[in-house]
This record gives sequence, C-alpha cells and structure tokens, in this order.
Amino acid sequence: MKAPMPAVPARADALLAVTPPAIAVEDLTVSYRQHPAVHHVSCRFEPGSLTAVIGPNGAGKSSLLDALTGRVQPSTGRVHTGGLKRGGLAYLPQQSGIDRSFPLGVLDVVMLGAWPRIGWFRGATTEQRQSALRALAQVGLIGFEHRLISELSVGQFQRVLFARVLMQDAPVILLDEPFNAIDTRTTADLMRLVQHWHAEGRTVIAVLHDMAQVREHFPLSLLLARECVAHGPTDEVLLPHHLKRAQQMAEQWDEHADWCAAPAGGSVNPGLKS
Repeated sequence: MKAPMPAVPARADALLAVTPPAIAVEDLTVSYRQHPAVHHVSCRFEPGSLTAVIGPNGAGKSSLLDALTGRVQPSTGRVHTGGLKRGGLAYLPQQSGIDRSFPLGVLDVVMLGAWPRIGWFRGATTEQRQSALRALAQVGLIGFEHRLISELSVGQFQRVLFARVLMQDAPVILLDEPFNAIDTRTTADLMRLVQHWHAEGRTVIAVLHDMAQVREHFPLSLLLARECVAHGPTDEVLLPHHLKRAQQMAEQWDEHADWCAAPAGGSVNPGLKS
C-alpha cells in the first residue's frame, strides 16, 4: 500500500549548492527528416523561474526540451546553458517513451539519478542508497524499493520518475508532460513537489496541456506553435488572441513543405505577440 506523501515545505530550508544559470535559446530550429518541429525560436529562462511550455499538439514542445537537454542537435541556432556542468540538468521524459517490460527494480531506477556522480565504474555508496530511499519516501512510496517497475500503476511509476529527479538534485529540471494520464491525488502530490523545487530556487520548465494547472501553478508560460507565439507572465500569455493565433498557425502547418532556413517574419522575438 502506498504511504501518504509527506508534506513538502512551502519554502526551502537552505540555498541550493549550485545556483542555476539563465538558459538562452537563440534562433533555434529543430528538424526531423528536413521538416521543422521548432522554427526559429528565441527565448530566455531566468534562473529560478517556473515556466509552462504550452501549445497545440505537434507544436514542438517536446522537441524544445530535447534541444535543451542536448538530445537533438539544432538545424539552426544555439542553446546557451551558462556553463551548466554535467548532472546540472535533470530531465523527466514522457512515460509513453519508456519501456517498462525490462525487469528493473524501483530502487534501481531511482539510483539512476545518481549516475552523473557515480559514473560507469563505481558502485553506489550506502549514503547514496539511503538518499534514494528518502527520495522514495518523499514521493509517497515507502516500501516499494524492491518492486519491479512493471508491477506499478501509471501514477506509481510517475512517482518513481520524480524520485529519480530528486536523487539527481539538479539546479535545472525539465519535465515533459509530467501529469499526463495520472490520477488526481498523484497529480496534486507531484505538483507540490514542483512548487517546492521552485521555492528552492531551481529552474523548472514543464510541458503541459492542462490550462487550469498552468494558470494556477505556473507564473510564466511559453506558448509555441512551432514558432514562439507568446512568452511571459502566464496571465498575459493565455489571452484569447494568443491562443487563437496558435491554433490558426497549427491549422496552417504543411507537413510536406520544404525546410526554411530563414527566420520567419517577427517570430524570433521572445516577447509577447499581438
């Protein structure tokens, strides 16, 4: 039985060991098979900011995170991470991209968060294993450490992935649809953890679809439709004319168009669009 998730303090008790840098995206285009998923986007994520990345399906939200992590190389432009060191960025992927049939234990998955510190050739220390158990306790999974991930529900497995992020203890955290297809209680528990990270001064960037969640919990938003439609305070981004423009742009996408190497008119300005 899942243990109740411990209350997460509203404010941090201590400063981060490493202050997150600003992350600057400059004229970024990410293409797959010569078709742009992200098209000449420029934006900046300030240190300690909490930003929702939103937009229609196929808007390039996950592709933007892939570029921020370095998992894909841009066709044009650059991502400046301010000299962020190895292990300084934690990434939580969509569950749909993870194969849970492999016989991995819950504790093993959480321990992967310590890999940047452990490396390939050193074993985990007793202290690191204790840290992994504390991370499981913090997400409400006391007693789950010996279970296989294939035995877990979708919500329980998402808690495990959040525990892995906790274990990494990174100043910058990227979350790709972290609340998709999970139950209300798990969503609320994990949202408290996101708020705690923000209170600690970490930079958190999350791809989201639920506009009510965005309005309630995320002070900043980036609205994408492959290009930057609007970026700034959430209540200014989620205005009807911005949302309408993003939808109109999505309806006009041509999946067979040639790749464009020139900036789209006015799209590289990370500020609000009218």
